[in-house]
Amino acid sequence: MSLEQLPPLREVIEAHGLRARKSLGQNFLLDLNLTGKIARQAGGIAGHDVLEIGPGPGGLTRSLLAEGTRKVLAIEADPRCLPALAEIAEAAPERLEVLQGDALKIDPLPYLKPPIKVVANLPYNVGTELLVRWLTPKKWPPFWESLTLMFQREVARRIVAMPGSKAYGRLSVLAQFRSDAHICFELPPQAFSPPPKVTSAVVHLQALPESRYPADPRILSDVVARAFNQRRKMLRASLKGLLPEVEKTLETVGIDPKRRAETVSLQEFCALAEAVRNSRQT
Repeated sequence: MSLEQLPPLREVIEAHGLRARKSLGQNFLLDLNLTGKIARQAGGIAGHDVLEIGPGPGGLTRSLLAEGTRKVLAIEADPRCLPALAEIAEAAPERLEVLQGDALKIDPLPYLKPPIKVVANLPYNVGTELLVRWLTPKKWPPFWESLTLMFQREVARRIVAMPGSKAYGRLSVLAQFRSDAHICFELPPQAFSPPPKVTSAVVHLQALPESRYPADPRILSDVVARAFNQRRKMLRASLKGLLPEVEKTLETVGIDPKRRAETVSLQEFCALAEAVRNSRQT
């Protein structure tokens, strides 16, 4: 049986009893026209290995294989989905490998060869944490060339938000520090089974060769997390405890301690992170 001969996803879900589970953040995308559109947002994937998280019954998996990817490594937490994914593997010999388990605990790198892209309809309950991990590895450039990911629209908007907007926050800074990010398109709730309560959006992040501005990524992440954890407070209050003389450090990089986090640009946050690093070394 070829990929084109596989049964419709609704039949697969019925045959294997794959009722989506809220506890696993599952919302299945059944329209293969839409999964194909997502796969194409990743750019040319022929000759690439692709990491997919949360394939479910395998709609996006099918599209990734149909678009010519060299190999798909799919990590699926729900063992109920394995028989459906095995059917896809049989239709695409030696091009699909499935690992059952928690994507937060599995290192995918031993199973992949560069060049690598990540394409996934991420489960809502692990999506943000996975993104932060992919954006903050110890070494840069990362193992991935690009990330093409589906999130709740609210999360997608935070990734691409600019200073001064309500959506601007930690994800905005971390994503734009090391990648070019844009929203590709949105999907209404009725595109999924079961329909979520929110609109979803596909985001594409292209890794930069190096960070946009000099900064230690771990320190930057810490500074930004503290700043936005109490975003309504002035920086001198939200960053209290970061350094003994945090106001002085802010002033040395030209940031008024009375400003709030949502007004601080990526370049300013990077400068602040560098000042914190220098201060800790003295």
